[in-house]
Amino acid sequence: MKFIGREEEKKLLKKALQSNQAEMVSVIGRRRIGKTFLVKNVCKEHIVFELTGTKNAPLAEQLQNFTYALQLSSKDFIIPKPPANWMEAFFMLINYLKKSPKEIKPVVFLDELPWLATHKSGFLRGLSFFWNSWAVNENIVLIICGSAASWMIQKVVNHTGGLHNRITQRIHLKPFTLSETERFLRANNNVKLNRFHILQLYMAMGGIPHYLKEVEAGKSATQNIENICFSEIGLLRDEFSNLYPALFDHSDNHMAIVRTLAKKRKGMTRNELINIAKLPNGGSVTKALNELHQSGFIDIFYPFGKKKNNRLYRLMDEYSIFYLQFMEKNIREGSDTWHHLSQTSEYKIWCGFAFENICLKHVSQIKKALSIGGVYSISSTFAKKGTKTEQGTQIDFLLDRNDQIINIFEVKYYNKPFTITKAYAEILKNKLHIFEEFTKTRKQLFLTLITTFGLKQNEHSIGLVDQELALDDLFD
Repeated sequence: MKFIGREEEKKLLKKALQSNQAEMVSVIGRRRIGKTFLVKNVCKEHIVFELTGTKNAPLAEQLQNFTYALQLSSKDFIIPKPPANWMEAFFMLINYLKKSPKEIKPVVFLDELPWLATHKSGFLRGLSFFWNSWAVNENIVLIICGSAASWMIQKVVNHTGGLHNRITQRIHLKPFTLSETERFLRANNNVKLNRFHILQLYMAMGGIPHYLKEVEAGKSATQNIENICFSEIGLLRDEFSNLYPALFDHSDNHMAIVRTLAKKRKGMTRNELINIAKLPNGGSVTKALNELHQSGFIDIFYPFGKKKNNRLYRLMDEYSIFYLQFMEKNIREGSDTWHHLSQTSEYKIWCGFAFENICLKHVSQIKKALSIGGVYSISSTFAKKGTKTEQGTQIDFLLDRNDQIINIFEVKYYNKPFTITKAYAEILKNKLHIFEEFTKTRKQLFLTLITTFGLKQNEHSIGLVDQELALDDLFD
């Protein structure tokens, strides 16, 4: 595949390769995000030893795999038997690296580290020995990579033992943006779909390169979603059942949280989540929430002017939302399932929510389109419950800016230019009025409309909408 994007990540890896000292680089990112592809693309000529952990393999099997990897790395480095433990394994690795050619800076690549460093395996102690007793004094790069982001952060990046503060470069690989998705599809799949079709693909599977490589040229977004998600041989047909167990130990809590958040698209407080999901109010839930957040499956939003204990957890993973909304209950319905579902009212409602989520993920592109990229701002939400005497309202996305402006966003997914009616204009005016009255803010409010195909100007939009953005702005 042709390498797309990841410019900052490539710079960090090249910086480590070009330095004249030892470098320990951590590469973190969810399953299927392209971590291994990134490392091998940038460092392929430098890698002198590579080991990939095996999920749920016993210690003896991991050590045997280490032996095979070391044997493959050198034709004349004979290993009579596997090491007895990781300390011995890393000592063998040191002896091998001492004999390796020094024409270029060598790279040791340890992939899927959480699968290597199993409970009581002694792997992290062995890794600490390798780094502190030898590697730190050599001109070498050690790259450690893992899909379980929270594990990597807790056990390695924030390690309190021999690896404490040893990471020199940190890379957190995230899904492609809309722009990167467009470039990836054109470069690798020869897909020439317009941006509205690319948006539909993104709403169903997100910017995960391994998912996107399944998109076929000459087929519409609907046809591709049908093939990838609903056909018997589709890559994503059974991905959900494997996704969370592959990333997290004891993943039942993670999946319960994801399923519960999928039912309330605007997000839930911790207490709401615990009560609805019937989860224990303790450390296990906190751990699961942190892991899901650090891995990018959920995000945290703070209501405008509220404290941190009012935080809202919101499911942001496109594939998980799509699976729970459409795939799980319709996966056995046979051919043309998505063709039928995409004509329903349920689909139209989902589109609005999915497009809103994508806007929340592209705040930097939105700020650039508004020419406020350098202005510090905080994304938040706002909700006021109605009473018998007072009208309520909800704002799902606003930017509170340091230049005394608050952007109040209205996000509308529509298959043609959007028209504001007289009735809708009144709703928007009331929304602004309620927000201003309730918050007592002295900042200027700008009503900002984000639509797929732009706004059709009429007497109701003029003087009401201060700024408008369209789908193309999210691709910038």
